[in-house]
Formats: sequence, C-alpha cells, structure tokens
Amino acid sequence: MSGTLNKVMLIGHLGDSVKTHYFDGGGCIGRFPLATNETYTNKSTGEKVTNTEWHNIVVRNKAAEICEKYLNKGDKIYIEGRLKTRKWQGDDGKDRYSTEINVDEFTFLSTKGGANEGQSASSKPPVVEESPPEDDLPF
Repeated sequence: MSGTLNKVMLIGHLGDSVKTHYFDGGGCIGRFPLATNETYTNKSTGEKVTNTEWHNIVVRNKAAEICEKYLNKGDKIYIEGRLKTRKWQGDDGKDRYSTEINVDEFTFLSTKGGANEGQSASSKPPVVEESPPEDDLPF
C-alpha cells in the first residue's frame, strides 16, 4: 500500500470551555482540551485504575462558532480529525512542540437540560462537517 492515512477518532469530555479567537478576515479558530479515559483492574491488587489522556482540539470557522455556543466544560463529544504538530519558541528561546487534533467532523453526545445521553438522535445536535464553502444554488 503506497498511500498514507492521518485520522483520529475520539470520544471524550471537555476539560474547559471553548476558547475562540476571531481574525480580521472574518475567520475564527476554537481550541479546547478533551479528556479520554482508560479504566482497568490491577490484577495483583484488584484495584480499579483510571488513566486520563488529554488532547488539544482545534476547530475552525463555523464549527468553532458552533462549539463555542453549545459546548461547556464536562460535555461529551465525538470527534474525527487529523494529527498536526506545531513548533514554536518558548520565552526561554528553546523549541517547543504541541500535537493537536484538527477537527473535520464532530457530534455532540451530551444533551442539555439534564437528560440522559441515551436519548433519540432527534434530540441531539446534528453532525457538523468542516467543508469548503459552496455556491448559493437555488436547489
């Protein structure tokens, strides 16, 4: 196989609210931390162990505005995207690296108003896909 694939799928909980930055040209970018958990039982002690992994999530433009409006800390979300590593220099002059998930598509899994997650799909917000703008066609 000669092709490559950069795809990430996560289900987790927001660790903070969505922080959105708006640009002069009208675009925007939103960032938030996402926690995923792995739980297992230690065979030697019988103790239940939970490991949490934190992911840096990046959404753009309309998707960022939707996330900012509807998501809060603790909400559960499904995310599809791709890994991207950024490099910058810290205040000390040393190179720093950050790996982020650039979101292509997401689905809200938490429902508002204290309802359970298992409600019908009609009560959940729609799946949002990041796609290029389309012409305003009448059909």
